[in-house]
Amino acid sequence: MKYLHIAVLLVTIGSFTAYAQDITLSSPNDINKINIFIGENISYEVIHRDQKILERSPMSITINGRELGVNPRARSPRRRAVDQLINPVVKVKRAQIRDHFNEIEIPFRGGYSVIFRAYDDGVAYRFRTNLKGLITVDSENVSYNFPLNHSATFPIADGYYTHYERGSTTQNINDLSDDQFSCLPVLIARESGQKMVITEADLYDYPGYYLEKGGESALQSTFPRYPKTYKASTDRDVIPELREDFIARTNGRRVYPWRLMVISDNDAELLQNEMVYKLSRPLMLSDVSWIKPGKVAWDWYNANNVFGVDFQSGINTDTYKYYIDFAAKYNLDYVILDEGWYDIKTNDLIHPVPSIDMPALAAYGKEKSVDLILWVTWKALEDNLAGALEQFSDWGIKGIKVDFMQRDDQWMVQYYEKVAKAAAEHHMLVDYHGSYKPSGLRRAYPNVISREGVRGLEQHKWVGQFANPENDLIIPFTRQLAGPMDYTPGAMRNAQKANYQPIFNRPMSLGTRCHQLAMYVIYESPLQMLADAPSNYLNEEECMEFLSKVPTVWDETEILEASFGDYIVTARKHGENWYVGAMTDWDARDLKLDLSFLEEGNYQIQYYQDGINAENYASDYKMIKQEVSSKDTFNIHLASGGGWAAMIIKQP
Repeated sequence: MKYLHIAVLLVTIGSFTAYAQDITLSSPNDINKINIFIGENISYEVIHRDQKILERSPMSITINGRELGVNPRARSPRRRAVDQLINPVVKVKRAQIRDHFNEIEIPFRGGYSVIFRAYDDGVAYRFRTNLKGLITVDSENVSYNFPLNHSATFPIADGYYTHYERGSTTQNINDLSDDQFSCLPVLIARESGQKMVITEADLYDYPGYYLEKGGESALQSTFPRYPKTYKASTDRDVIPELREDFIARTNGRRVYPWRLMVISDNDAELLQNEMVYKLSRPLMLSDVSWIKPGKVAWDWYNANNVFGVDFQSGINTDTYKYYIDFAAKYNLDYVILDEGWYDIKTNDLIHPVPSIDMPALAAYGKEKSVDLILWVTWKALEDNLAGALEQFSDWGIKGIKVDFMQRDDQWMVQYYEKVAKAAAEHHMLVDYHGSYKPSGLRRAYPNVISREGVRGLEQHKWVGQFANPENDLIIPFTRQLAGPMDYTPGAMRNAQKANYQPIFNRPMSLGTRCHQLAMYVIYESPLQMLADAPSNYLNEEECMEFLSKVPTVWDETEILEASFGDYIVTARKHGENWYVGAMTDWDARDLKLDLSFLEEGNYQIQYYQDGINAENYASDYKMIKQEVSSKDTFNIHLASGGGWAAMIIKQP
């Protein structure tokens, strides 16, 4: 990490009494201001470009029966200004992230403090306690009081036992019913066009939180309490049956997760935000040289439905050798063995089913420079974590896909870190499915390479009408702000509304072929799946020219055009080359692409556009190659549910 500038300014204000005191913290360019009020409680408001976007919102945390934040008595605060560059181990949006903020920490009598940070693109606060021994956190109050009854986009939760694969509901804050609460992130839209996104960062040893209606034009937190007893109905569904009357038991000397709000004046700017990463714990691993992002041939979406072969396809060694051959042909880095490679009745991760010769597969993959990733349920892994990882390591496995956690109470949040740490010791990547939203774990443990917690392509196998181009143009502005999302794109069977059918063993996607290709540029996942069957890809040589070359990590990102829920045009650079993706919802659109983001020089563009009949036959597309420079512009037509994808290769 290279530090540009860090300044720490100690300010003595004296010991405050319970009478009201006001403190202001401004962002580096005075775009955002946090006014902090210390009176009967601690509260804050947010001013963005001289407009109040958040009214006074109180905060408190109740520990061992005592509510910290009520009748506070402040001591001398400490201020600091930081301007530094972060070089992420795994480049998602860019190779360097500028971390530029002003901060104030206000200590209070009673062994606690509150830290506020002001960025030009958002604000955040967190508690810190300095209490002896173990403590019980009874509750925490996180509140957001808005001046008006704004429109909000909520991924409504289905209870505290949730995989976060929720559709989005857009409604006014006050229309949230009393019995509903929402997963994070939540997007708030002001009539002026500004957007605010609420989520959290640096979540460790503590439960995640949700938002429910908190009064007139207000939202407030609700937390899953610590599990007391469980009911295990299947190999993967371990559901808390009874819960304790507290949310966490933890060390009294610690910081708590950041409660953050991204603030953006336009939708393109929103897509560039990296506050969750910047606010999270720095790298915890000493050796990261083995962490390798890449593309993955995936078996579960396509149900191992390969054809044109001389063996019986299924969960067997011959089928996975076929996947490995396909991956090697197109320079894919990994093949994943999803559900079925071990007996889910016994949860035995040491002995594969008889049809799988794991040592032979791993050796075959090594010979072809293709590594293997194994799917596991979290419970099977928990029951034999050390033994399973040791066996996987002996086989030469390079990653695990851990599934069906479906909780973010304190115990489960601890489990995520435990697995990340144990996997790192064996030089294995981790991809969490059935998971809560990212909250910064990937910065400390960059082997946590991607995460689901999103309504993705697999939904097309059974309820595709809910995972459609409308959903596809919402999640980059909400879920993706929290971190990489394993949407698992790449469907080669594509359909419009009129001819779509959910077929579990031969799934099709809603939207066009080019809509799927564009996802590889617009959606961020350093471990990016190719979800369809190798047999289908082998019949799509033109598409594979793109899919075999498109990177999964990026040096630069430019959002060229964006409108929440409607369309996105994204350009990303890798080395000297650029890739562009454009997507629309169900509305056909004409957009203009200006190539002025290119450096000087000559380039060849290879682009994929919706075919003239894509409105009826969604797999219809046209591929065109031509020479271009930074002076060129393109008029892009996107069909209903359409897309556009290009690679722009620097010429010698």
